[in-house]
Amino acid sequence: QVRIVESGGGLVQAGASLRLSCAASGGTFSTYTMGWFRQAPGKEREFVAGVSRSGSSTSYSDDIKGRFTISRDNAKSAVYLQMTVLKPEDTAVYYCAARAGASIYYSGSAYAYWGKGTQVTVSS
Repeated sequence: QVRIVESGGGLVQAGASLRLSCAASGGTFSTYTMGWFRQAPGKEREFVAGVSRSGSSTSYSDDIKGRFTISRDNAKSAVYLQMTVLKPEDTAVYYCAARAGASIYYSGSAYAYWGKGTQVTVSS
């Protein structure tokens, strides 16, 4: 059983940066593909970014491409989401998720393990 805990959310102004962290425990971290998802009020959960098991491959949604960067540190069992040029529409609860397997999937149903999320609020 993999336990996931996110941190780093907060309230920032538009244009600011934030770095989210995701700590995983209870499994062999390097065997999991990791993803970040977000859910805004009244909206469905959506894929933000994903990183392969080795960290060599990443994938991003079009909404955040060029502004967000996902990375991982397998030695620390951690995944990060560096967010820059934040916009009010980035306001959401951000979730970290893990899936056993090599591929990055955009669908949340492909991920078996989830954290409880961290709130990101961007004011205009």
